[in-house]
Amino acid sequence: MTIARFEVFTKVVELGSFTKAAEALNMTQSAVSHAVAGLESEWGSTLLIRDRKQGLILTEIGQKTLVHMREILSRMDKIKQEVAFASNLEAGTIRIGSFESASACLLPKIISRFQQKHPNIEFVFYEGTADEILEWLQTGVIDIGFVVLGKHETKMHLVRLVRDRIVGVLPKGHPQEKHETISIHDLQAEPFIMPKGSYRAQVERILEQAGITPRIRFEVLDTNTIGSMIQEGLGVTIGPELMFKKQPGIHLGQLREVNWRCLSLACPSIACASPAVQAFLSGAKSCYDSNE
Repeated sequence: MTIARFEVFTKVVELGSFTKAAEALNMTQSAVSHAVAGLESEWGSTLLIRDRKQGLILTEIGQKTLVHMREILSRMDKIKQEVAFASNLEAGTIRIGSFESASACLLPKIISRFQQKHPNIEFVFYEGTADEILEWLQTGVIDIGFVVLGKHETKMHLVRLVRDRIVGVLPKGHPQEKHETISIHDLQAEPFIMPKGSYRAQVERILEQAGITPRIRFEVLDTNTIGSMIQEGLGVTIGPELMFKKQPGIHLGQLREVNWRCLSLACPSIACASPAVQAFLSGAKSCYDSNE
């Protein structure tokens, strides 16, 4: 049992392919297969099943051991970082989970400032939904993830970044555009585009609190698609300002019914975080302290 085999196995699972893992690790495919087979032989258990239709499938024991392998690899990386930081030679990798609006509006500023002080730290990015990011944090796939404050805020270390206002999203030239503020009730008669993404529950809650049953014309997952449909006059919606503010051809109206979502960076434990992760969280907080 070696750390190298753990690295190979986790990379195969991450990429879902022996061939892609071999390319990423600069190894031959046979060497990757041999490493996984050696791990299975040593433990006397099948960790991966190859299925022609479904691809690679983790067995139950594979799922359980993968969590521990990732933890061991993370610990090894933290040891290397501790030694490097003590010698004033920074090294290491930070794995970050992010969703669409955070990737576009928050992450570039944080990374730009961080790399000015820590140019040798590398990054690996994972983009997914809010629920996927929480799962990745819990299973050790990522070190840090963007989250929306809610029922999970007491379970992890959080760095609060910004409050993102919920706005009305209308096509340019809409009659309501001339008003300084608009009410959700002003949109009741409009065809409504309901998001299918992670913020849908908040939209439904806001509409319910206002006593409104929207005339849902479309249900759409992708935010850019929603913006394009609104631009073409196919309907209106409400949603987080950060998600829509860079899209052309739409108007964002301030709602009288004020609602926010709080965006934060989370890590499972600040005490167990690597020096690079701790420095990144500290830098992120300083970027957005003025928004508190």
